[in-house]
Parts: sequence; C-alpha cells; structure tokens
Amino acid sequence: MDTISTSLAAIQQKIMKAALQASCVPDSVTLVSVSKTQPLEAIEAALAAGLRVFGENRVQEAATKFPALKALYPDLTLHLIGPLQTNKVAEAVGLFDVIETLDRLKLAQALAKEIKKQGRAPRLLIEVNVGEEPQKAGIPPKDVAGFLATCQDLGLKIDGLMALPPKAQDPAPFFACLKTLADSLGLTHISMGMSADFEQAIAHGATHVRIGTALFGQR
Repeated sequence: MDTISTSLAAIQQKIMKAALQASCVPDSVTLVSVSKTQPLEAIEAALAAGLRVFGENRVQEAATKFPALKALYPDLTLHLIGPLQTNKVAEAVGLFDVIETLDRLKLAQALAKEIKKQGRAPRLLIEVNVGEEPQKAGIPPKDVAGFLATCQDLGLKIDGLMALPPKAQDPAPFFACLKTLADSLGLTHISMGMSADFEQAIAHGATHVRIGTALFGQR
C-alpha cells in the first residue's frame, strides 16, 4: 500500500498549490478520503500515511469498518457523504462526526429527534442540488435559505453546504454557485470537488474536497 503514501503526497502538493493560488491557507482545505468499498487494509494504509478524515457512502458499510478504527485512532473523523435513510439515522448519529447529506425535511426532523435523544450532535451540511437535476437528491439553490431556517427552528446547527455538480459539464459555475450561496447564508464549510476537479473546487472556495480514486486507485 506504499502507493497510497505516494498518491497522498501528490494530492497534498496539488491542494497546497491550488490553495495558495486562491490566496487561502493550505491547511484550511480538508482532504476527505473517500474510503467507500475500500478494504480494511487500504484504510489502515491511509491511516499509517497520516490521514485521519474519511468519507463513507453507506451507514451499514461504515459500521463494519470504523468503530474499531475510531477506538484505535481517537482523532479519526468520519463523514457520511452518501444518502441517509431515516431508518438509519440513529446509527448514523452514533457513528459519524459529520453528515454531509441533509437533503429533506423528514431527515432534518429525524436528525433533530435523534440528536436530542443521544446527546451527540454530528456536524451537518445541507446537500444542494446545484444543477437542479431531477434525478439527484439535494435542495434546489433557491430553497436553501428557507430550508436552513427550518433546520435551525428544529434546533439543528448547520455548518455548511455540500454539492456534486452535474457530470459532463464544466463544474466551475456550480462551484461558484455553492460558494456564493454559502457566503450569503454565513456558512463556512463548503464540501465540493472530487478526484477529477478538486483543484477547481479549491479555486472557488472549497473547504473540504472528497477524494477517492486519486488516492486509493480505481475500485
């Protein structure tokens, strides 16, 4: 798994260069290592390389890998970057440190109830459907302000926004849209950009980039 260390060094260099070009501090950009479908050995190699922030798509898969790892690495931070079903909310609140995919009222209500019950509050990001694609989850940009207010009325603390631009289109306008929206709402965490476009995302203000293939290789 030495290739992970090599890939990480190259990614970190690119993050630093993109951050400096955007006149921001490189340490202000967090690399979320997308470990979905990766075997335990790959995650352990990433941990050995110094990575501590991971992103998983499914609650059930994360639950088979990360409780033991979090016990061994108390500074490990786990993000949920895939869709969250309401029947998995209790498990997600107990396991994840950040939930990036808050995308509907029913989920907000379930999270508010479970956070109060457990006394544990993962950081929350609203997923925005920046391309307003009918097949994709997320809140349309024009509705985000109202949804944020509703979440706050429920007692939820929202840290930021997350988005996945449409495929096969220039992501830059969509990154710019998310940054503008976050700034207008006073939200500081912006999760956007993946292996193919994270440098563009940083140029447009990303604070978190979700990188899997460039780090772990093709699945």
